[in-house]
Amino acid sequence: MSDALGISPHRRIPMAGRDPDEDGRAATPLELLYDLTFVVAIGAVAEQMAELVVAGHTGTGILGFVFGMWAILLGWINFTWLASAFDTDDWVYRLWTMVQMVGVVIVALGIVPMSHSLEERDHLDTHLMVAGYVVMRVGLVAQWIRVSRESPDFRSVALRNAGWILLAQVGWVVFTLLDLPLLPTFLVMVPLGVLELLIAPLAQGRANGTPWHRHHIAERYGLLAIIALGEGVVGTVASSRGALGGATGGDWDLDAVVVLVSGVGLTFGLWWSYFLIPFGRLLHEHPTRGYVFGFGHIPIFIAIAATGAGLHVAGLSLAEAGSGIGRVGIALGVAVPVAAYLLVIDLVVGGILGRLPRSKPLILAGVLAVLGTAVAVSSASLAAALLLTMVASFLPVLVHELGGSRSLTARDASLEV
Repeated sequence: MSDALGISPHRRIPMAGRDPDEDGRAATPLELLYDLTFVVAIGAVAEQMAELVVAGHTGTGILGFVFGMWAILLGWINFTWLASAFDTDDWVYRLWTMVQMVGVVIVALGIVPMSHSLEERDHLDTHLMVAGYVVMRVGLVAQWIRVSRESPDFRSVALRNAGWILLAQVGWVVFTLLDLPLLPTFLVMVPLGVLELLIAPLAQGRANGTPWHRHHIAERYGLLAIIALGEGVVGTVASSRGALGGATGGDWDLDAVVVLVSGVGLTFGLWWSYFLIPFGRLLHEHPTRGYVFGFGHIPIFIAIAATGAGLHVAGLSLAEAGSGIGRVGIALGVAVPVAAYLLVIDLVVGGILGRLPRSKPLILAGVLAVLGTAVAVSSASLAAALLLTMVASFLPVLVHELGGSRSLTARDASLEV
């Protein structure tokens, strides 16, 4: 029954499971709002890494960045797959989603103290980050418990998800309370991180899994990729400002224009390369490879954000000529994540298909050759290095658009990209 405005009352709806073949399934406004909290979190992680790298703490900056992105992405992935299968968008579901959003914000607030503790090199201050992570997981566990009560068909898989997630949280809390020195801290983090990756297969067991929607999942991952690409825009602004003389501004010389064009072009090239792949269609044809797609995206998202952070490093270094980062280091900071990004996308596609498409090794060889040239010329011209890195990001696009490989189709046995 609707009110005078034609709006249906938002009653509680049983979490019985969505139709995995539902027509027109798309991201909801709540999911889009949820993603906005990750804009802040990813931006904070990338900014902290850039500042640490410019300050000469490259190793610790990268470690902190990977740890922060790991925590952020695991929370997002787990929520997204549950939402794809059981989203009811009723008031209870919305409130528990809000709890998870609060957790993401707390994680974002914990990134600065975690980064500063890394800079001191004596311990890793994860208290606030783990607190936020636990809040995120409390909201998620509550949702899984609700599924176990309201969906008899998925009761066992829901309870296993809740149980394994709770066990992992106990491990993270104990890990934080021990406040270990830096080396033992990382030794303990590794098995906990592996456990997080194993929760999905452990929870599924011999069951048929959950009724997630193939195209909805692909859309959700594409939206997060766009959010991560936003760091490229931020990094481009930082680079351009640095090339133009910082806050006071400067002359628009050729180098400044090249830095601006290459930064925007690089971000655009990464976007285009990603959306060449019809992931929704691939998942529809190979639904048992969902795990490869879902968790294989972790290094993809990390590489995207790292590229933006690399551009940010370039901007900070250009604005602060006294920073300890040389031009070759700056070029590597952008070229390496671009190479990793394009490589992992191909590996994920290969993992879904069961083999790497035939054209990919040659394309990747071309990408690496251009990126290697970019690093080689960086000592003479950072602008030229960034421009070549941009060109490398477009190589898969050029091959595809010029007809060098066929489009992916659902019934094409060779499935070339």
